[in-house]
Amino acid sequence: MSLRSRRLLIGQATLLAAFASGCVAADGSAALPNLGGVDGAAPTSGATGVQLLVLLTVLSIAPALLIMVTSFTRTILVLSLVRNAIGVPQLPPNQVLLGLSFLLTVFVMAPVWKIVNTEAVQPYLAGELPQAEAIRRAEAPVRKFMLAQTREADLTLFVNLSKEERPRTVDDVPTYVVIPAFLVSELKTAFLMGFIIFVPFLVIDLVVSSALLAMGMMMLPPVVVSLPFKILLFVLVDGWGLIIGSLVSSFVT
Repeated sequence: MSLRSRRLLIGQATLLAAFASGCVAADGSAALPNLGGVDGAAPTSGATGVQLLVLLTVLSIAPALLIMVTSFTRTILVLSLVRNAIGVPQLPPNQVLLGLSFLLTVFVMAPVWKIVNTEAVQPYLAGELPQAEAIRRAEAPVRKFMLAQTREADLTLFVNLSKEERPRTVDDVPTYVVIPAFLVSELKTAFLMGFIIFVPFLVIDLVVSSALLAMGMMMLPPVVVSLPFKILLFVLVDGWGLIIGSLVSSFVT
């Protein structure tokens, strides 16, 4: 193994170990290695190599972070349920759904990322904040977004499972407890929205099945007849606009 490869592995291992220690901290705060000068000051020219390694590592874990702490999970689940409700599992293709989900995630999370950039990233790059304070400020709006979508029952469940001392306020809940509670709440919300979406298409299937049975056409699959009507209904009511509008509006920001 070359010297460059060893340095890359060491840098990634250091970052991941620090990230793990931050996740299990009692106060839920993140703890990353010092990438700047003394006492977490703004980055210097000597830290360029380390910053590059950190950037590569962050890019490698970005998909997981996107799923865990943003609106992506609810968005992709709802859009997938819409596709299945219509009855055409192959259309739109997975690439289209993933791309649309990513763009909607950027749209929903833009206010949060703007706050992170204004209050944490830019002051840190300007040398006005130490690294630890910049991380704390960047974490606050993301936590606020997650807590706004999280059900109290799910948060209580993971607080009890963590075996930690019961927090006095929501702000005292560690981040490593907030993230799984947020994900479970997102799953519940997505499936509830999917149930509502399935109802009108189910009614069409029942009507078509009853009509075919009354006409004695039992050998004709009902889905062959109901599929065009479901697509027509979805287009006439501007289904994609309604789904996307309801989906974006469902997030509390």
